[in-house]
Amino acid sequence: MEDVVLGIDMGTSAIKIIAINKKGQVVAKTSVGLNLIQIQPGYNEQDPESWFQAVIKGIKSLLQEKNMKHKRIVGVSFSGQMHGLVALDDNYKPLRNAILWNDTRTTEQCQMIRNEFGDTLLTNPILEGFTLPKLLWMQTHEPELWQALEIFVLPKDYVRFRLTGDISMEYSDAAGTLLLNPDTKTWDETIGAQLSLGDIYPKLVESHAFVGNFTEEIKQELDLNYDVAVFAGGADNACGALGAGVIKAEQTLCSIGTSGVILSCISNDKQNFGNNIHHFNHVLSNITYAMGVTLSAGDSLNWLKQTLFDNESFDDVLNQAAQSNIGANGLLFTPYLQGERTPHGDAFIRGSYIGLHSKTSKSDIARATVEGITYSLYESYRYMKASESSNNQIVSIGGGAKNSFWMQLQADVFNAKVIPLKYEEGPGMGAAMLAAYDVGWFESMEACADAFIAYGEPFLPNQQKHELYQQYFEVYQQIYQQTQKLTHQLLKIK
Repeated sequence: MEDVVLGIDMGTSAIKIIAINKKGQVVAKTSVGLNLIQIQPGYNEQDPESWFQAVIKGIKSLLQEKNMKHKRIVGVSFSGQMHGLVALDDNYKPLRNAILWNDTRTTEQCQMIRNEFGDTLLTNPILEGFTLPKLLWMQTHEPELWQALEIFVLPKDYVRFRLTGDISMEYSDAAGTLLLNPDTKTWDETIGAQLSLGDIYPKLVESHAFVGNFTEEIKQELDLNYDVAVFAGGADNACGALGAGVIKAEQTLCSIGTSGVILSCISNDKQNFGNNIHHFNHVLSNITYAMGVTLSAGDSLNWLKQTLFDNESFDDVLNQAAQSNIGANGLLFTPYLQGERTPHGDAFIRGSYIGLHSKTSKSDIARATVEGITYSLYESYRYMKASESSNNQIVSIGGGAKNSFWMQLQADVFNAKVIPLKYEEGPGMGAAMLAAYDVGWFESMEACADAFIAYGEPFLPNQQKHELYQQYFEVYQQIYQQTQKLTHQLLKIK
């Protein structure tokens, strides 16, 4: 009987589960899709019960795979979508659908927080995506539900509770609520008192904390006759970084999924980066990280494919982009399809193409879109470099790491060595690594990373191309100021 651990990645579109053995080999994996509830523009919700049912369905599917015969699950940990508000009553049942990270209904509440505390709170910008504005929205717009609120948790915490009976939240996810004091690693109840939140906080634990075993009911549901240890897990971006080996000061990650992230590990010193750069706890207790977010990274490419390249694959789109020249023959794209987080923190800005002309081709539009996504991430990278020394080396994961053209483009735009993973499993790998460390397979997380993670050939920057990209980037940076008022006016027209 071979021991395995499970990494459960709770994303927005799917629950992904991987089983990994002590050698770091992926024994089996599965995915279960999720539905998004959008009752009106800007509202993004999910039913917490759907997460739990998807996890149960996924584990059952995994256990039925041939490669899982004669395997014993000894540990489970989680990667979770951040910021989503799960409001529970005194029986720990959800009072409403979860309000997700990409929900933008809370602009008024964000301004309320700024009026009380200024433009930043606990070293972070005050943005619609965070949990605190969602709590205030519920307090204002759903007073009867608010009165019934006993405790709030985040998405993976709710599923973990259903599996174990334990209610808790770990630090890497709690850091994204705007309520965790990064100095004391406790809930800042002064802020809560000033905003009349009441005693609604879960207990806090480390990401590697053991929180319980599968309940007898869950074991019976899964037809298991042995105990399975469950560990707290981490926020998706922190787990994505761990799964890429980005766990030491100055190491940097570029992740391009639906959204895009630039994440750089830093020391635990308190810093305020400004420019809507976030500062969160890592899953390792002695490391924090700075992070910039592009809300519509891969989402912009998906929109382009559906709109202009409907019968073609993503590889086809990128291959056509490669046929155009640097600068897409004078065309620039801003990826503000759902507003933007870093550096603008503007839920009402919208995307644009600047420089369209009669000779603009589909290849130019494709390249401008890819370049615009990359410029947005480069903007975050530059702000973090200005505040923290850098070794000019980036590990790239996600959709942007699956195409050599886009990888080279990243290297040239960032002017950095960009390294892919040989085998990429995303945040689920980080979750599995937490479980592997927690069950005692490795003496340190660094040793686990050495065993589980392998890197591919790096892409090196071309200085001449970087200088040309830099000229286009400087124009790109001006587009927001030139279009911000116009796009806000457009949204007001009914």
